[in-house]
Amino acid sequence: MEAQIGALKAELLKNRYSHILWVTFVAFGLAPLMGGVFMLIMRNPDAIAKASALNTKAQMIGFTADWNSYFGILSQALGVGGVLVFGFVASWIFGREYSEGTTKDLLALPTSRTRIIHAKFMVYAAWCFALVLSNLLIGFAIGSLLQLTATDYGAVAAHLKDYFTTAALTLLLGTPIAFFAIWGKGYLAPLGFVALALVLSQIVAATGYGYYFPWSVPGLFSGAGGEYKDQLDVLSYAILLLTAIAGYFATIAYWKYADHTK
Repeated sequence: MEAQIGALKAELLKNRYSHILWVTFVAFGLAPLMGGVFMLIMRNPDAIAKASALNTKAQMIGFTADWNSYFGILSQALGVGGVLVFGFVASWIFGREYSEGTTKDLLALPTSRTRIIHAKFMVYAAWCFALVLSNLLIGFAIGSLLQLTATDYGAVAAHLKDYFTTAALTLLLGTPIAFFAIWGKGYLAPLGFVALALVLSQIVAATGYGYYFPWSVPGLFSGAGGEYKDQLDVLSYAILLLTAIAGYFATIAYWKYADHTK
């Protein structure tokens, strides 16, 4: 246990002072800000009539200036944008040593390879959870500032449940990204896979089978696909979970047994 804690501390220190950490918070934090813009447009459609594109978009989605719509925006941004941002985080955590040429130094440490990879997964989960919590707090601040229409506590609890469930589904998809990072020995392979997964998620969802494609599930669950959320079933979540498990064990196996000196 002490060895695992030591490996975790080392990973935390490596990422604590990284500029990438704050870049992800700024990029991910754009979602609640844009949500606030939509709320302003729906509250004052005449005053912001010149913003026709945004106004039309907001009306097509069916937004109203209240907490229900705002929570929906946060969840949908998490389910769709989170795939990209969380994938970027996983690519950075698992691929940085290869790009910086410090992989041999990492493997030379008196710590087992399994503990090192577990520490990376822990940092990945903590980083993503911090992003999720940060956006929620920013959302509460913006919603309070805009004095959005109040809703009952039951509705708030339901929205929070959907928000954190969407976060969990999105976070699980980071394990295959971790595998591609160490397999590709850097950032390029995992980021390319994230881009491919995002494109395929849109294509597969458009064909009506997105509920069986893991990278489409978080977005559909968040409500980004509208009525398609109702098509999610046990098999949808099982496929996503099996994908996450396969990515996790593939990452551990490759990190533990592959030759990283080449």
